[in-house]
Amino acid sequence: MVTLDAVQVAVAKLGFSPNLSLVLLTLVIIGSTINIPLYERVSKVAMVPDLDRLWTMRFFWGIPLRRIEQKTIVALNVGGGLIPTLLAIYQFTRVSPILIVLVTAVVTIVSYYSAQVVPGIGIQMNALIAPLTAAMTSVLLTAGSDVVAAPIAFAGGVLGTLIGADLLHLPQIERMTPGILSIGGAGVFDGIALCGLFAVLLT
Repeated sequence: MVTLDAVQVAVAKLGFSPNLSLVLLTLVIIGSTINIPLYERVSKVAMVPDLDRLWTMRFFWGIPLRRIEQKTIVALNVGGGLIPTLLAIYQFTRVSPILIVLVTAVVTIVSYYSAQVVPGIGIQMNALIAPLTAAMTSVLLTAGSDVVAAPIAFAGGVLGTLIGADLLHLPQIERMTPGILSIGGAGVFDGIALCGLFAVLLT
């Protein structure tokens, strides 16, 4: 119920009817189970034996090491990535595109340097850094004007997190994390979706 109330407030600030909040929340939850494959990356990685085995078996340097193929499939999660991105793009038709681009640029830089790539896990970043940055930047840019800060903060926060935390770190993650790499893969609890929600509620 708390989540639904928060979504109702956010949806109203984004220019939609509050009646759509339940539909939108349902779509996000259902969409969190759906991943759309974007592309596949295959690389060969050397299998290095343990150092003690190298010593006891008296291997010589120069012996070719066995290599295996490592496959990474990059996908886009519908609930945590696609839907928030579409809602963010829609805001370009409602408010100043220039202000959205400026907020996106600031959030992108902050997200890029705040995010950490953890092998086998993915990207980790404090959940409040991006939305606070988006909210404060949006409020500063719209101070003294009639432009509403909430949709700008939402669009800039979502797109900035997507670009700075996910897309710009993709090459590094692909080398470190084999398997399926899902952008927005945590669904409703993903950093992209949470950033958009918090950014709206903070403005």
